[in-house]
This record gives sequence, C-alpha cells and structure tokens, in this order.
Amino acid sequence: GTLVDDMGLVVDATNYVLKQYGKSTIDRDEFRENFCLPYEDFYKLYLPGEGMEEIEAHFRKGFSQSKVPVTVLPHAREFLDFLSDSSAKLYILTSMCAKAFSKQLVELEMDNYFIETYSGVLDKRELICEIIESHGMDKSDTVFVGDMTHDIDTAHHGGIMSLGVLTGYNRAPILASAKPTILVKDLSVVEQMLSD
Repeated sequence: GTLVDDMGLVVDATNYVLKQYGKSTIDRDEFRENFCLPYEDFYKLYLPGEGMEEIEAHFRKGFSQSKVPVTVLPHAREFLDFLSDSSAKLYILTSMCAKAFSKQLVELEMDNYFIETYSGVLDKRELICEIIESHGMDKSDTVFVGDMTHDIDTAHHGGIMSLGVLTGYNRAPILASAKPTILVKDLSVVEQMLSD
C-alpha cells in the first residue's frame, strides 16, 4: 500500500483463509475497515481461537493460488528514483512473507533501490530501534513511510518522523488517528515538498 498495490491479492488470500473455516468472505471495504498489524489481531476478530500457524499456512496457499496482480503504485517509482538521485539511503521493513516479498521485489524491478530489506516482521516496533542503531541513522534525519497505523506507531516507537500515505490499507481517519508527522494522498506530494 506504500509502494505497490497488493491489497486485491491480500483480500483474495484472506478470503481463501476464511473459506477454510466456513466463514463468509469479505469485500475490499470491510477488509480496509478492519485489517490491522500485527495481523494476529485481525484474525482474532474473524477467527477467534484458531491457531496462527494454521491460518498462515492457509494464507500462503491462498496467496500462491491467487491470480490477482500486484502493481507498482502511481508515483512510487518516480519517488524512489528521486530519493536515489538525492543520495537518500532506503530500507524496507515489511510484515510480508520473506519469500513472497523477495520474489515481488525482483519481478517489479525494485530490488536495486534498497540498501537492506527486512521482511516477515510481524511487529515492526520490535525491530525499528535495532535497524536505526545498526545502520547509524540520525533520528532527526530519518522518516518511516507507511500506509497503516502500525507504521506510524513504529515510527513513534523508534523516535523518528512518520509519513502516512493514503494509497494503501488504512483510510484517512484511521491513519490520521495514529498522528503521523505528515499525512499525504500519495508519494507525488512528498516529492514535490522535497523538491520545493
């Protein structure tokens, strides 16, 4: 939801999981209203008492069987090019399964932008301080960009600025409730701000 649109695929895989337990499927709007990270909290809402290991196995199967494409969001590649040309150091911290993430990164030709990627991280707050320290980041010069309240919470936890983008999973009121440093409709706004 920050750089790529994978929501259709994730909703499809989520509905595959729900079907395995005889539950009704949900549409994109309901998914956006209720999805959260860490995603165990989301599944507690729909599948209380079910084990995450089994849920994750079903999700991976649904994910691999889905034919819904993942696409680079408008302005994302231009934003990455702009940052790279400005000598910014870029990292990724994602909850997405490491194997699927690595494959998508290569298929979408985005693997050359990042110094390091951290995937399969269920609770990003647990790793953000370590990433900041291990890469010697200056907290006053570091921004965490994301489309979910968990991303903004992670930035707060790490003591860095946060940039919420409305191109992904959380709607504006939900994302705004996490109090990001800046909230924008898409990445083109940020590129314009930095250019000015």
